[in-house]
Amino acid sequence: MTRSSRPISARARILGAILAVACVGLAIVGGVTFLVQRERAVLDINARLQAQVSSLNAVAGSDDSATDAASPTPTTAVEPLRAEGFVSLEAYLRAVVSRLVPGRNEASLAVIDGTARYKPSTLSGFDISDDKELIDRAVAETAGGETKIGTAVTDEGSLRYIAIPITFPGDSRSALYIRAVDLGAELAPVTAAVATYWIAAIIMLLAIAVVGWFVAGRLLSPIRSIRDAADSITLTDLSPRFPEQGNDDISDLSRTVNSMLDRLEGSVDVQRQLLDDVRHELKTPITIVRGHLELMNPSDVEDVESTREIGIAELDRMTRLVDDIDLLATIEGDQVEMGEVDLAALTSRVGELVAVIPGHEWLVAQQAEGVAQGEHDRLLQAWLQLADNAAKYTPQGSPIEIGSALDAEGAHLWVRDHGPGIPPASRHRIFRRFDRAQGRRTVGGSGLGLAIVDAIMKGHGGRCVVTDTPGGGATFTMHLPLPTSELPQPVRAGDVVLQREASG
Repeated sequence: MTRSSRPISARARILGAILAVACVGLAIVGGVTFLVQRERAVLDINARLQAQVSSLNAVAGSDDSATDAASPTPTTAVEPLRAEGFVSLEAYLRAVVSRLVPGRNEASLAVIDGTARYKPSTLSGFDISDDKELIDRAVAETAGGETKIGTAVTDEGSLRYIAIPITFPGDSRSALYIRAVDLGAELAPVTAAVATYWIAAIIMLLAIAVVGWFVAGRLLSPIRSIRDAADSITLTDLSPRFPEQGNDDISDLSRTVNSMLDRLEGSVDVQRQLLDDVRHELKTPITIVRGHLELMNPSDVEDVESTREIGIAELDRMTRLVDDIDLLATIEGDQVEMGEVDLAALTSRVGELVAVIPGHEWLVAQQAEGVAQGEHDRLLQAWLQLADNAAKYTPQGSPIEIGSALDAEGAHLWVRDHGPGIPPASRHRIFRRFDRAQGRRTVGGSGLGLAIVDAIMKGHGGRCVVTDTPGGGATFTMHLPLPTSELPQPVRAGDVVLQREASG
């Protein structure tokens, strides 16, 4: 059996789904972490820049005062700056630039009338005095006299800056103090941490891919075994079974499919056996009719009449056989329509019908009062079949009793004869198709009577058993569950035969 090729195997699809989920999860975690850390760094930079306003006031307030660049942030970014104590604007700006030493990754600059005038002499920060674009932008933004904080992308990189306008009494020139922080350098630790995270994430994804590939293969190996076993199953060979190791969902599936294959194999075996039996049963009457026709003397009227009678009798037997086969197939294929059956009325009806069967004395030995759960017509059919079977296999003139009983276990419908009985070793065989105790075929019939009874009882969730009659003979008893008992699902042909053979 050939299978169409698939572009992507189930193993690869499972691994791809795992990796996709892992990638999305790692990306979300990494992205959120980076954004949170970056926002914290930017807020810290803003706080440091806004602290410059208080630092400028400290410089203006005392010519000798030491200024801490990390002084508390003022409540507003715009505060009046007083330059008292300085003789000129230049002196004040020189003092500011020299005292407010920029830290690492920081730069400061004093601007007068749009021209860079003073910058720190220390080497702790970087130089922005040549950044004309930043200076012009800061001058334009503070033209209204308000302090501005912004971000500028220059040749130096991304700069976060604060521009503070400064006025000096008696000096009409516009002065500006600019403090800038290199965002790239300040965010370098965050960037490095994110880079490290992604390297670790890639390594983790590779590890997940390797482990997931082997784990997916291990998990899918039972499915491959099921596929291989299914490929080997054919109509002529239903014996292969799926492995049932473990206690997971796949093992449960294997057990379920194996149970289905058992039933299917049993049904196929039953069909084959039925065909063999039908072929064997039909071969005999055909051979008889053909033989008599070949030996018949057409000119001898008596021989013709005798051959005709034999042919009609054999054809009638074949007709009965076909009818019984059709009846058995109908019983095994239909669902039983359950309802309440009056045991007393059913027993009386069976007693009336069996009374016309000649050659025996029929007695109703016991009659139950109550109801049973079942289908009236099917139970009547099975009971009459047992009575007909008893009449065929017991000596002429011997009595046969029928009766019914109801107890805590359920309803019991029985037929009791006083014939030769059935050996215990043969009792499991008599309910099979075309099988008779001790292989007797001298009695007329198709050999399907007890199989029909067994199928009817299985459909009712009950059973039919054979026991010895006191004093000699056999008693066939049909056991039905109580009306309150939970009945199983209707049993099909293969189930009936398999369960019967297992019990034998």
